[in-house]
Amino acid sequence: MLKTVSNGYPFDFRCYRRRFLQPLVTSHGIWHTREGIIISLGGCAWGEIAPISWFGSETLEQALDFCRQLPADITEEMIFSIPDNLPACQFGFESALTEMKSWENKQNSSPLPPAPCPPASLLPSGEAALNQWKKLWKLGYRTFKWKIGVDAISQELKIFDLLTRSLPPAAKLRLDANGGLSYEEAKLWLEICDNIPTNIEFLEQPLPVSQFSEMLELSAAFQTAIALDESVATLQQLQHCYQQGWRGIFVIKPGIAGSPSRLRQFCQKHQIDAVFSSVFETEIGRKAALQLAAELSQPNRAVGFGINHFLEG
Repeated sequence: MLKTVSNGYPFDFRCYRRRFLQPLVTSHGIWHTREGIIISLGGCAWGEIAPISWFGSETLEQALDFCRQLPADITEEMIFSIPDNLPACQFGFESALTEMKSWENKQNSSPLPPAPCPPASLLPSGEAALNQWKKLWKLGYRTFKWKIGVDAISQELKIFDLLTRSLPPAAKLRLDANGGLSYEEAKLWLEICDNIPTNIEFLEQPLPVSQFSEMLELSAAFQTAIALDESVATLQQLQHCYQQGWRGIFVIKPGIAGSPSRLRQFCQKHQIDAVFSSVFETEIGRKAALQLAAELSQPNRAVGFGINHFLEG
């Protein structure tokens, strides 16, 4: 039973589980099920907590523990006091608060502004990408993301050659290594990408987070752009990499980045080259994330939210 006190919002939460229609294979391992938390404020405003602990956020259990210790009514002060080690919670609660403010101001939820570009679509790893892109192309996708660093590099390069030969000239391709390459493997990928006609938009997180200086070196040595992802999973990491001199592309996952208001301030202040990307959230988290993306994306960067074909309804 929800209770109301002055200056507070009635709070409730529920967990969810969504099965991947096809397992998501990355260098981190195989992901079968997406779990998260839906929160409500006042019974009319919603937010989503969708952690990815292996990517840099809190664990689902830590997020649940935080929700369980909250009172039945929570204040704005409580929401803006959520610690930085709970970035997915920061995002979920601030998103719900923003929606709550819209209700209080008697404003209906406004439709999302159009994205700067059609979203990028995630391809399955391995040979399955060779057929999947054709189906997605017919649905209107023009930017594709393909996971590498999953199989032997010799096998992946063979598939890559077939993929790049078959993609139409108007297509863009993003390669995402999830930090799974060695320095020499990253150099090899970049050398090949520099010498093919296909539009390789960028190589995403080629090396582990600990090898930031090496990624700076590679970024300066090759024409193909490098984007940071795991290295900038949270706002604190994003700020650190910027302070350390990164001026390349930043892949931002709003659902685990932390406080939306502080993220907005940072992006607007520094005018970074940002690509906004999904954490396989539900429509609740997706709406809040896309609102930030619509405000802060570069006009030539497709948002990375073409992932619905991976999840059951």
